Amino acid sequence: MLTVLAFAMVIAFMALIMTKRMSPLIALILVPIAFGILGGFTTSLGPMMLEGIRNLAPTGVMLMFAILYFGIMIDAGLFEPFVQWILRLVHGDPMKIVVGTAALALLVSLDGDGSTTYMITTAAMLPLYRRLGIRPLILACVTMLSSGVMNILPWGGPSARAASALQIDVAQIFVPMIPAMVISASWVLFVAYRLGLRERVRLSGPGSHDLPETPEIEPEPEIPVVDMSIRRPGRLWVNALLTALLMLGLVLGVMPLPVLFMIGFAIAITINYPSIAEQKARLQAHAGNILAVVGLIFAAGIFTGILSGTKMVDAMAESVIRVIPTALGPYLAIVTAALSVPFTFFISNDAFYFGVLPILAKAGAAYGITAAEMGRASVVGQPVHLLSPLVPSTYLLVGLVEVDFDDHQRFTLKWALGTAFVLLLVGVATAAIPVIGRILAR
Repeated sequence: MLTVLAFAMVIAFMALIMTKRMSPLIALILVPIAFGILGGFTTSLGPMMLEGIRNLAPTGVMLMFAILYFGIMIDAGLFEPFVQWILRLVHGDPMKIVVGTAALALLVSLDGDGSTTYMITTAAMLPLYRRLGIRPLILACVTMLSSGVMNILPWGGPSARAASALQIDVAQIFVPMIPAMVISASWVLFVAYRLGLRERVRLSGPGSHDLPETPEIEPEPEIPVVDMSIRRPGRLWVNALLTALLMLGLVLGVMPLPVLFMIGFAIAITINYPSIAEQKARLQAHAGNILAVVGLIFAAGIFTGILSGTKMVDAMAESVIRVIPTALGPYLAIVTAALSVPFTFFISNDAFYFGVLPILAKAGAAYGITAAEMGRASVVGQPVHLLSPLVPSTYLLVGLVEVDFDDHQRFTLKWALGTAFVLLLVGVATAAIPVIGRILAR
């Protein structure tokens, strides 16, 4: 009975958010409560939910202050010299422009917000594409591939969701995947190079006389996304040093991630915006993004708390284990990585990470595969996920570059699949994702 109730809860949750009958935030709260009451757990729901929220509190704090930190750095203009350097370097060459687009998108994606990445990259590069006649589909493609790789950052969403659903530290997922992210970012630059070469040949081939000329281009000196009055060019090197130290501390694990970002944010906002009025304005500017992300994490605490406290997740895991062939069980990490591609495309990240991943992780535990290893495998599908029609920011991107959504999907899909494969391959090669469990089920 508990197994039936558990699967019914997950299906109801997925159906409600996929059909947009409820937002993920509301569904994460109300659906598990309703099914908990149906299961007869009314009197014990409160402690279960509180325990779930308590377990996810560090992740929520980390996300809040990470968003604030990178928001302050973008506001202050930390990345602007690199943006301007790219614009000067490309100098009218289609290949350099496409590679520069990928490099810029990778950099801006550090803030973990796809919408910001799309707006800044498009604002900087689209005029060059139009001037030279480069296909805007390529701009959309390389920008999304870059965002798909950087989306694995702890504050990007999927890693935090996986960590929340599995009730582990997000650093356990992210840090071992850094080599895979670096190689995948290099792959994206290679894809951009190949696409850029094709455009260079196309634009110089027969009929190219009908295309715009390629004189020396004076790019726009500023990117019209951030109010220039809040830039802090005089503090560039201080901000760069602070960011480098923060990233080093993250990789070395000198402190828990929430603490690192709290300290980093406090220093950053004090250095760049010392007055209380300025600080209040910056907090208000980023409050909407923070509320959307952090609210979701704490709502997930209710979902995971009830799922765990009622033992529903255990019942589902046992049923999954029973139907998985014994020969396939030890390879559940690879299976999870493969499933993450179609699952995160056809259903939302929330449905996959909070509804499906805990079941797979429980099943994987029977074969000696840790929750962290399953969590790393689960983020492999993110480059393809961004092509899903369920991702709102994708509509922003295709709208900005003025291409059809279906054309963008067809053009980008093979490159996104290639990026996911590179993530998996390097993850396996570095042992971040195990090929086989260490303990076979008896």
